[in-house]
Amino acid sequence: MAHAQTAPLYPDYPSETPATFQPPTYGMDYERREVMIAMRDGVKLHTVILVPKGAKRAGILLTRTPYSATALTTNMPSVHLGTSLYGYDNPTETIVQGGYIRVVQDIRGKYGSEGDYVMNRPLHGPLNPTPVDESTDTYDTIDWLVKNVPETNGKVGVLGISYDGFLSLMPLVHPHPALKVAVPMNPMVDGWRGDDWFHNGAFREQNMPYIYEQTATRSNDVHWLSSNFDDYDMYMNAGSAGELGKQRSMDQIGFWKKVTEHPAYDSFWSEQAVDQILAKEPLTVPTMLVDSLWDQEDIYGAMAVYKALEAKDKNDDKLFLVLGPWHHGQEIEEADSLGAIKFHSDTGLYFREEILAPFLAHYLKDDAPPMKTAPVTAFVTGQNRWEDLKAWPSGCERGCAPKPTPLYLQADAKLSFTPPANGQAFDEYVSDPAKPVPFRARPNQPVGYTPNLSWVRWLVDDQREFSGRPDVLVFTTDPLTEPIKISGEPIANLIASTSGTDADWVVKLIDVYPDEVAGQPELGGYQLPISMDIFRGRYRESMSTPKAIASDTPLPYKFALPTANHVFLPGHRIMVQVQSSWFPLYDRNPQTFVPNIFFAKPADYQKATERIYHAPGNASSIELPIVSMQ
Repeated sequence: MAHAQTAPLYPDYPSETPATFQPPTYGMDYERREVMIAMRDGVKLHTVILVPKGAKRAGILLTRTPYSATALTTNMPSVHLGTSLYGYDNPTETIVQGGYIRVVQDIRGKYGSEGDYVMNRPLHGPLNPTPVDESTDTYDTIDWLVKNVPETNGKVGVLGISYDGFLSLMPLVHPHPALKVAVPMNPMVDGWRGDDWFHNGAFREQNMPYIYEQTATRSNDVHWLSSNFDDYDMYMNAGSAGELGKQRSMDQIGFWKKVTEHPAYDSFWSEQAVDQILAKEPLTVPTMLVDSLWDQEDIYGAMAVYKALEAKDKNDDKLFLVLGPWHHGQEIEEADSLGAIKFHSDTGLYFREEILAPFLAHYLKDDAPPMKTAPVTAFVTGQNRWEDLKAWPSGCERGCAPKPTPLYLQADAKLSFTPPANGQAFDEYVSDPAKPVPFRARPNQPVGYTPNLSWVRWLVDDQREFSGRPDVLVFTTDPLTEPIKISGEPIANLIASTSGTDADWVVKLIDVYPDEVAGQPELGGYQLPISMDIFRGRYRESMSTPKAIASDTPLPYKFALPTANHVFLPGHRIMVQVQSSWFPLYDRNPQTFVPNIFFAKPADYQKATERIYHAPGNASSIELPIVSMQ
């Protein structure tokens, strides 16, 4: 007869781990509380509350995140609040010196929170049949906080960067009465038009590991497996993005399925575009949008929201905009330089001390100290100075408007404000999908923020590496004799043809430094990108309905490049580069029309001859938003 086995007991040799451990409080200058806050549907969200010692009638600064509330509040475990917070999404000195109660919450479905995770969960409606969304979850969280945190004065502000910036925009839809201010920084706004997933229809292939890690598990504990030191090789070896997703078992991930099923700008994307949503809402909460001029991830969103809301701010007291010379999120870090480009001051510290701190204090403190924040505070790159403006793009302190001015591509690799009159009608190159133009000098590093990666700097990379390739066209002005300032979006106006039936067009607006730069010799001849983007040709006539391109036919392609606020200085030159691949940041266009590029087959990828026209009547140009400097 078999005997049931039971675990032996050792009452005289107990575990050395206590059943419940109480963390020490000695020397702490803040109190840490962790709670589960119930939402209206009963789902509870993990929330960390950090209360400064002795706080009374303090405002609350709330960040909601998919990146772990525990991690964001213990960047370095410490008895000191500032040390514990210092890191991602915490403008630390602003929080500590302001005496704010810091609250960070895991959104539903992530880390310590209950519920299901949906990437950038859409508002309740056609894309979200449930009664809850990020707007309602923020409302319910604020309602609980003002009723259950006795040290607060009942005033709440929301702020966050990137995904957390998106989450800082959502509570502007039906805001809670206690929400007094919002600071969305570098927010995700429209994933197809120009933020994380696509740019004008071209898929941001290098973001596949992010989709994988962010959505495969609740706590991001399944990691993308490396296979090549050079990302260029990894993505090339797979072929299409869809094939790479299949190899990495991404067909299990709901969001990946949605991305591959919606390559065009259909209702799936347009109905969750935050700028379009907020355009239909009243603007009642003072909101400061923070945008980075060299944002390598979400360069589109903040400006799109500003354009959607600016007309609603009748009294210049609800909508504010800050444009800084930063990479994605650099405004909360030391920011006296970006790559090789120096700004001659810590622009991040200036933002936090002179703009953000007084702005938050005005709305969150009982005595509402005065603020002098201009409706728009913009850094002028090239001249390295801040300017205060009434609106964007006013172009100068007196409120003058930029003048759209075409800069024409010319024969003989020239660039001029004079329309072309004669010379060769076009320049051409062969675009070969087997040898796509890299977006950075190889080896291409993966996306990431660890110290050994340089992802944050790629938008200021010297473009000389690419200007010598036979599949990149280069057009350059003579050295400038007067400064030229641009404020706003440059517009690419290409007249182009392809021997294929689909094509991508990459346009780069570049500031070329003098041949020698005293004191910083590495900048001699440097080709500094000012504004660059890509456009997928199949969407020339309609973003929602792709269409094959008529072969060997000059056709117009018009698209906006990212916002710039830059002065091209005397002695510098302006350059435009045009190419048809930007790999592996963006997936390769097969250059033969297929219904869905995610699932293009090897035989679909074909060489094509691309022509850029610069003849009278067929003149390609870059329209610059030029501001008078008189």
